Amino acid sequence: ILVTKTYVILMISKFFYKILLFSFIPLAIFATAEDSDSIKSGGDFSLKIINEESFSEPAPFLNYKQRQIFMRGRSHFNQIWVQMPSLKGDWGLGPTFITDKCSSCHVKGGKGFLPSNRNEQLKSMIVKISHDGLDKVGRPIPHPNYGTQFQNQGLMGQDRDGTFLGDRVPQEVDLYIDWEYSDFTYPDGQNIVLKKHKLIIENPMFGKLDEKTKLSLRMAQPIFGLGLFEAVSDEFLLKISEEQKKFGVNGRINKSWSDIEKKIKSGRFSWKSSQPSIKQQIAIAFHGDMGITSSLYNEDNCPPIQKLCDAQPPGNNPELIDSNWKEVTFWTRALAVPEKRNVNDKKYMQGKKLFSNAGCNVCHRDSLQTIDKTPEFPQLANQVFHPFTDLMIHDMGQGLADDFPEFDASGRDWRTPPLWGIGLSKIVTGKVNFLHDGRAATIEEAILWHGGEAKFSKDIYIKFSKDEREKLFFFINSL
Repeated sequence: ILVTKTYVILMISKFFYKILLFSFIPLAIFATAEDSDSIKSGGDFSLKIINEESFSEPAPFLNYKQRQIFMRGRSHFNQIWVQMPSLKGDWGLGPTFITDKCSSCHVKGGKGFLPSNRNEQLKSMIVKISHDGLDKVGRPIPHPNYGTQFQNQGLMGQDRDGTFLGDRVPQEVDLYIDWEYSDFTYPDGQNIVLKKHKLIIENPMFGKLDEKTKLSLRMAQPIFGLGLFEAVSDEFLLKISEEQKKFGVNGRINKSWSDIEKKIKSGRFSWKSSQPSIKQQIAIAFHGDMGITSSLYNEDNCPPIQKLCDAQPPGNNPELIDSNWKEVTFWTRALAVPEKRNVNDKKYMQGKKLFSNAGCNVCHRDSLQTIDKTPEFPQLANQVFHPFTDLMIHDMGQGLADDFPEFDASGRDWRTPPLWGIGLSKIVTGKVNFLHDGRAATIEEAILWHGGEAKFSKDIYIKFSKDEREKLFFFINSL
């Protein structure tokens, strides 16, 4: 009888233990000893700062030599590029382009911004374009007339200082956005208006777009903390992926193509994790956004039909020289991460619990860890940091889909965006926009657009009271 009673008690204990465990799945599975309320979001890369420079300061431990490299990288990031022979900046802009310096899109190291009205063209957003699927390694096939992204600026026949620079190179298109609106009502009766962008393409200079053309509107992302992301191992992420699968979440590493190493590598950067390294991401951005060549991409963005574009002389060969490319890469890796705020506030702790109970931290994972050896930049090794991302792609549902595949990412897949520093965005740039195309003006709107693998968490969130929602936003804005 005693054995039987003991067995029954044991079975009941196991039953209630399972209930407890599965009631708090994210907290039980994804919490670590380093979690949580450490204010040092970036480990040793953390900096206590709340001002316009929150996303563009150096990590606090840099030695003298590293700081000198960092400062040179910063100057290249802010450098204006011009057409030869103007003396107003570095030679090499264009022939077609979107902007003339990196910091025009990544404002002070932060996000881009939306046009203020229907008549203002895109300035810190890009429109990726592909034609008829993917190539043999999984890259989107460039459009024969427009390449891999639209360029809505072209070199003028006269520079800003009045120097005559030859024939004008036409921009490929004019790009605008309009908005479509919809209403959402919470169970408690509160109503919120959601908006979705509608891309407007006018004056296509090199032919109309056919049914094989795919387009994706993207906003520039913050760039601090990328060195830490690059130093997380695939094995670490795969372990997270296996944990997620137990709960119906399918986090995946996007296998992208390295033009530097000429092989398939795991993606870490861009909205669909389609770039495998900071160095390649920088070269792609210089080439695609400003028309600046490097030793990796040494030809101008001039499809055969664009004759005036192709006729322009280069500013240099290459225009982004290797030493400058290396310095911008180091600058990006060495940016400080702003510390968390309000961690001792009662609302922070309550919001954190709600964040966990809704399962948000299954994908927006609190802690990641870097590998134990990083020879190029030793301080990156063995860092536990708190970005609130898993660096993997997830199906986010048709509401956020762009139908633009890249490597293993489908048209519904997006990389989990980091949440650290999110509450400082307005202080840094003066504007706040969320999601890949900036459609959400608030965290609340961004959550309500979640679908696919995130629908379960959104459905829990929707049932929160207004007071609980405010506590959740307070927590997220403090990260």
